[in-house]
Amino acid sequence: MEKKIRVLVAKPGLDGHDRGAKIVAQALRNAGMEVVYTGLRQTPEQIVATAIQEDVQVIGLSCLSGAHNELFPRVMELLRAQGIEDILVIGGGIIPQEDIPGLKAAGLAEIFTPGTPTSAIVEFIQERLGGDGHAEEN
Repeated sequence: MEKKIRVLVAKPGLDGHDRGAKIVAQALRNAGMEVVYTGLRQTPEQIVATAIQEDVQVIGLSCLSGAHNELFPRVMELLRAQGIEDILVIGGGIIPQEDIPGLKAAGLAEIFTPGTPTSAIVEFIQERLGGDGHAEEN
């Protein structure tokens, strides 16, 4: 039996712009995934609590404010503190290329920058969690 991949799309920090996050969320829905969108100005603690509550397989973080080097690793720290290592965490937004290696070292699986086609994000998630957009039921 298969179930849809569940994705949490979250906007950590004080960033007030979410058009890109909403576009990505819609693309994931169109690909057959279930998407929970947290809205603006979420703390890393709120994001991790929601991810646990919603039983997601993926967290997509979006940051345009420049606070990604602090906020994204904090989400990873909180997941590890909860003993959670099976959630795929990806990030996107206005992120300089020189910051990407550090974010990946912190545990993010991939970083998507402006201009990335939404199809590339969908394909990345599907390749990591199941080629048809569904996760296998355990």
